[in-house]
Amino acid sequence: MTRALHRLARALLAAALVLAGVAAFAQDYEREARWANETLATLMVGNAVQLEQKNGHRFLGLYTRSQNSRGAVVIAHGRGWAPDFELYGALRTQLAEAGYSTLSIQMPVLPGTAKIGDYLPLFPDSSERFALAIAWLRAQGHGRVVIVSHSLGATMANQYLITVPDPDVDAWVFISIVNGLEDMFRIKVPVLDVFGTLDWQVTRYGAEERRAQILKIAGSEQVIVQGAEHFFDRKQEELTGIIAAFLGRVLK
Repeated sequence: MTRALHRLARALLAAALVLAGVAAFAQDYEREARWANETLATLMVGNAVQLEQKNGHRFLGLYTRSQNSRGAVVIAHGRGWAPDFELYGALRTQLAEAGYSTLSIQMPVLPGTAKIGDYLPLFPDSSERFALAIAWLRAQGHGRVVIVSHSLGATMANQYLITVPDPDVDAWVFISIVNGLEDMFRIKVPVLDVFGTLDWQVTRYGAEERRAQILKIAGSEQVIVQGAEHFFDRKQEELTGIIAAFLGRVLK
């Protein structure tokens, strides 16, 4: 199956599931609540905010305002995790120290046995969460807003950027994206593609094709971090430096 047919098959499957109101797994609000309780019990940096969706569900965000902020960042975690878990906690605090206020948000989660494909019907929910987070940051007075997303969070951000008519962001950073990059021609802001030489194969596969797509947009680039794995263990400060350098160039 070609890449284009594969994308079409995934899109048709997701649409069919959404229209039928059927998913292999129901969204796990109880698991999300447990993540929130565990996160808040150990929160040392930043403030908790609650953002409410149109269905009445409230999800957690962790806001850290940087002094003399040069912009704001929405941070989106990968499959099944939480806004302060390991890499995401490092990104939200280190980017704030580098001069960028951060709002790390809880993305939709399914039970722990769910696979990446099971999250397809949740993409409209994740897009709503991105929109709410960006609007909240704008309301705090931030003139520049960026999405920094990892793994499945990057795939969700991709869907948000290509399906929402006005995503209202100034740049996009995707780290170790899974399932490839879709409809890049719809994205009009500078993008940064970061992954590691020891990353998951699903991320490393198609990297050259991604690079060819993103270089069509001024200011965009791809960075491969030597020795980095999918969660950038022992490479988090290097990753933050790469992101901060990119933001320093494109947010002028």
